[in-house]
Formats: sequence, structure tokens, C-alpha cells
Amino acid sequence: MKKVALLLGFVAASLAVMFFVFKTPDSDAAAMRIKYGGPDLRVAETPSGMSVHYRDQGCGECPAIILIHGSNASLQTFEPLVELLKDRYRLISYDQPGHGLTGPHPQDDYSATGMSEATSAVIEATGVDEFALAGNSMGGWVAWRYALAQPNKTNALILINSSGAPPPPDAEKPRLYLGARIMRNPVGRSLAQHITPRSVFERSLLDNVANDAHVTDEMVDRYWELLRYPGNRRAAGLRAVVDREPHFALRLNELTLPTLILWGAEDQVTLPGDAITFDEMIPNSELEIFEDVGHLTMEEAPEHTAAAIDAFLQKAGVGILQPGT
Repeated sequence: MKKVALLLGFVAASLAVMFFVFKTPDSDAAAMRIKYGGPDLRVAETPSGMSVHYRDQGCGECPAIILIHGSNASLQTFEPLVELLKDRYRLISYDQPGHGLTGPHPQDDYSATGMSEATSAVIEATGVDEFALAGNSMGGWVAWRYALAQPNKTNALILINSSGAPPPPDAEKPRLYLGARIMRNPVGRSLAQHITPRSVFERSLLDNVANDAHVTDEMVDRYWELLRYPGNRRAAGLRAVVDREPHFALRLNELTLPTLILWGAEDQVTLPGDAITFDEMIPNSELEIFEDVGHLTMEEAPEHTAAAIDAFLQKAGVGILQPGT
């Protein structure tokens, strides 16, 4: 018994040492606000006391598009798209609750209702009364859930590798990227609040794209630093187990607004079969699948994405017609 107790004590001590050696601290909030928010950092306040970081860019008098990023990302993921569309659209992007410079939800509410609080706050802060909603991955889920709840406020919907489509009984299971596999495990979720090596983010991003060249050092640093913004790692763990209320997906046929579905043919996170499901269930939709593109379509193929969005919004009567069109 004494030997067993000594062995257990040695193991516990070794684990404690390893924990402190590999522990990754939070990033410095003030430094992150300077680096990723800049001197003109804007926030929209919610009734729950959340300060939502957002950007309002492009042509102020042009049709508005609200851009909603996916899990563990930030508004930065849309910057290539903003650069391409800023002369013809008003581009409003924001960091979702538990992400970027917004930080955690004060009540830890990462349901569709809690996430939509940020959407509503940004809409109120910017004063837009008509807009298209564009969302990637989890952001697509937030977008279509918002459109279901507020059908009269949204004039078009753009789903980019969106989550939330109801899978058929015999559907292929998506391949979880490294970060998602960690967050599915209770021990992994607990450890990830304290130990988050940069290498995990690099591997996760490589799992999300079709061409590894898209994953730059700057991109890895951005994801790694902003997830370590105070409170965001704990939020990621809570968000990983939140009820996504899949029964709402059965109401996708209630979305009668013009809808564009953009997808990467090599997406292993939300499989291309989900794109077909969205297209079949949403009555007024059109689908475009990009070859040699993975899950982050707006970062991997920004020119193709921008052109598809512009053509779609013009066709829907939401965009600004170019001379001669």
C-alpha cells in the first residue's frame, strides 16, 4: 500500500509539474484591443451588459451586409471579403459572444437566443433597418436562426459552409478538426481552458482548409491570441456542449427570402451534402460549390466569394447595379 501511495503521489506531482510547464496564459486584453481593434474600436452594448466589438466599413449609403463568423474565429476572418466589396456595400462585422474582443456572454448564454443578442445590439448601434445576413459555419447557424425569428428584418441570407442542416439518417459523419475533437471530450474541454498550444490552432486550421498555403503564421497567431482573450476559452467549452436545438432546422422551409448557399467542395467540417440539404429545404435558394476550397470559403477564395455575393444581391434586387448591367 505504501508503494502504491508513493507511486500515486509521484504521478500526481508529475502531472502538476506538467500542468504548470505547459499552462498557456490568457492574452493581454489591452494589447489585444490595440492589435485587433485599433484606435477606432467600436462596441455595441446589450441589455445583459455585453460589449460587442464590431466594425462598420465600406460605403455607408450602400446596401448593408452583416457578417457573422464561425466558432473560434473573429470578425477578422471577413476582412478579405470586406476589402473586395467595400466600394459597393456597407459591411458590418462583429465578434460573436465568447469570441474576439467581445469576450464571454455575461450569463454564459451561447444558445441561438444568446448569440443573437449580439446581432441585435450591432443592428441597433449601426442603425440599419434593411440588411443581408451572411454567416460562416456557426455564424451561418446564427444567421438562419435570426432570419427565422425576425423574418421581416432580413432581405437576403447568405450561408457560407453553414452549420445546422438536418443530416439524413445515412449521412457521412464529418471529420472533426483537432480543436473540435478536444472540445468534445470532457477532460479535453477542462484542460483547454488552461493549456492551448499554438500548434493545436495551426493543426486545426490546416484541417479546415483545402490548401495548406492559406494557413499563414499571421492567421495562426490571430486565432490563437483571440481565443486566449480573457474568458473566451471557458466560453468555448460551454459553447461546445450547448443545445443547438436541431428541431428548428425542420423549419428551414419557412425561410422565403432570397438565399445564397456557398460551399467548399473539400469541406470536411460541414460536408457538401449539408449544402444540398439547405438548398432543397429553403424554397428561394441557389447553391454554388467551389472546387478546391474547404471550410473557410471567404478566406480561401475571397474573390470568387465576393463575385458570387455581388451577383446574387444584384439579382435579388439588393445590390447596386454596375453601369451597363
